[in-house]
Amino acid sequence: MSLTDTLGSLAVATKGQYMTGVSVDIGTSFLKPAGVPGDTLKARATVTGIGRTLAFTKVDFTNVAGDIVAYGHHTKFVGKAYGHPENVKFSDDDLADQAPFDSLNTRKTTARRRQSSSSLRAISIGPRTNQLRIQSSALSIHSFAGSETDQSEIHSPAPRRHFLQTDSHQWLKAGPLSSTSSRPNSPLSIASTDNAEALYSSSPRRTRREQTLSFSSLLNHDHVALARQRKATPAFDREHIRSGGDVYEGGNAGAGKRWIRWMHRNRMRDQVLVCSVAAALWIKWCVGLGGYSGAETPPMFGDYEAQRHWMELTNHLRVHQWYTYDLQYWGLDYPPLTAYHSWICGFIGSLMDPSWFELDKSRGIETPGSKVFMLDSGHFQYNSIMLGFTLLALDFFSEGRDELGAICFVASLAFKQMALYYAPAIGSSRLFIRLAVITVASFVVIFIPFLPPFAPLTSILDPITRIFPFARGLFEDKVANFWCASNIIFKWRSWFSQPFLIKLSAALTALGSLPSAIDLVRGGWRVMDNSTMSAPSSVSSTTLGKKQEEAIAVSTLPILPWAMLSCSMSFFLFSFQVHEKTILLPLLPLNLLLSGASNDSFAFEWGVLVNNVAVFSMWPLLKKDGLTIPYFALTFFWNYVLGYNPFKKPTQRRLFRYLSLLVYAAILFIHFVEMFFAPPRRYPDLFPVLNVLVSTPVFFFTWLWSIKRSTEVAWGISGMGGRS
Repeated sequence: MSLTDTLGSLAVATKGQYMTGVSVDIGTSFLKPAGVPGDTLKARATVTGIGRTLAFTKVDFTNVAGDIVAYGHHTKFVGKAYGHPENVKFSDDDLADQAPFDSLNTRKTTARRRQSSSSLRAISIGPRTNQLRIQSSALSIHSFAGSETDQSEIHSPAPRRHFLQTDSHQWLKAGPLSSTSSRPNSPLSIASTDNAEALYSSSPRRTRREQTLSFSSLLNHDHVALARQRKATPAFDREHIRSGGDVYEGGNAGAGKRWIRWMHRNRMRDQVLVCSVAAALWIKWCVGLGGYSGAETPPMFGDYEAQRHWMELTNHLRVHQWYTYDLQYWGLDYPPLTAYHSWICGFIGSLMDPSWFELDKSRGIETPGSKVFMLDSGHFQYNSIMLGFTLLALDFFSEGRDELGAICFVASLAFKQMALYYAPAIGSSRLFIRLAVITVASFVVIFIPFLPPFAPLTSILDPITRIFPFARGLFEDKVANFWCASNIIFKWRSWFSQPFLIKLSAALTALGSLPSAIDLVRGGWRVMDNSTMSAPSSVSSTTLGKKQEEAIAVSTLPILPWAMLSCSMSFFLFSFQVHEKTILLPLLPLNLLLSGASNDSFAFEWGVLVNNVAVFSMWPLLKKDGLTIPYFALTFFWNYVLGYNPFKKPTQRRLFRYLSLLVYAAILFIHFVEMFFAPPRRYPDLFPVLNVLVSTPVFFFTWLWSIKRSTEVAWGISGMGGRS
């Protein structure tokens, strides 16, 4: 901690401040053992951002192998030094020559913003003590060669490791680091005059496909680091690693990571993906053999019967009748791709046993054979198909195949309309005419059976009016969103008409999605604007437009999962007629981000908390469907696989951990009371209401957190200022 304090202050001093000010925030995270007595450590302090009042620094501590063993952040108040006449002014010549600090010229010429750093050349661990001994230190100022039109490096304002750093296990991998900085250059730097010819030339270059981080390469990174760690770690730590411990997370790795690394050590790397998919299918199958929605509850039964009934009617009726036949008994209310899926499943099931799907006669059938065939995994039906299409779209976007990504996202929308939760984020990151044409064409292909000459023109209105259920009201059950939580005090449906509530919910949803959409559009616009200004005059407009599209697509990818989380959570909290299970949509981008977070990071702890609370928010629905045992079993199993213990004594971020403990304590208390006591007759919905009051604040603060992180990532990519 003291080294983080000292080196952070020295780094600020290299910016010419006559005084470095007082500390506002400081912290150090230890990733792995530093080594054995006698090993040498290196420390590097970097100013990641400086403004009128605050300066942000980070300090990386590396071992002899170049691996980061610890890192610190240090925020200082520098308001008193801003614009002070005693500040040192660096000249261009001084920066170019990298002159020592004590011989800097103090001419009053303002240099361009430069990356500055303070480095401890060597720190050794004494052979008989654990105290650190500084061997030598030096201050140096590193400058970047370039013209006056160079863009400065733009960094995230948060004093933490950069989200694009190559050793960060994020879902997206950035390019290589610069030679003088531990952070990658901003994508805006590609638009500088010096790099313009390379950007617009026709020579081979790295594609986005080469820049993505695959699952196998992530595991290979861990495998290489593990081999290095075995050589540099004391005997007791090596034994811990052999037993499956985590070299990055201080032994806190979950069973999932330990299992994967065990397979790697035993030369079963190629079987990891197959085993993972097989395990997921086995779990889904086990859950599907349990309770389900509407079991033995005539005359309407439940959602399970709705899925079966759609297979029945799509195999016996013409296409234009699918959305109009007997709407009072589970009328089809999902987009056409769900109907096509039901038709395929019904066709296959009819070959096995025609009685399962006889028109009208098979209503309410619940034979063991039909249930095994349906495989309804709890209450969630086939939502995984919609989420799978979205995940596939993101994968195509990250590989640079935007056309296929657009088609997959249209398929997600055409399977279940809830995929609209992602539309503001994905649409804002892909504002290209070419993709708009592909999107429209994909929708036309999916809806073509409802268009002439296959059906009357009015048939196209049938699925559209069915998939937007405004007639159901603002909400039905006790869902953990803004409307249901506030309705405890403010009776919305009694005080306002339904048309007004529809408009109000639409306005709040749009406002909630707006910040992240602005981050995406603004980031892409700045990249396009800078690339236009720096384009050589010989570049044709066609080539310029294509290169701009590629630059925008690459630059907005790191913002996309945060924007998707923000937009989908906004839809869940504020949109009209929300179902409990739609919390699954915010969990998709959240778990993408969670997969790249270490167990001691804030993102990991927040992500696990939201996942656990999300499952708890669906508890009334799962209990009604007879899924009590799967609910508890899978919740504990999931936390065990991730290596998360909510009741572990906190060592850092204590305020957040204590707040998390309060949430978990409230959840356990509600479960305990509900198990042994019946609700009062006057308040039959007491326990669902308590569930809403516990869950909604967590989702609300998750929405705010996602907006904050989206803005930080956008800042790190494209900066916060205007045109340079």
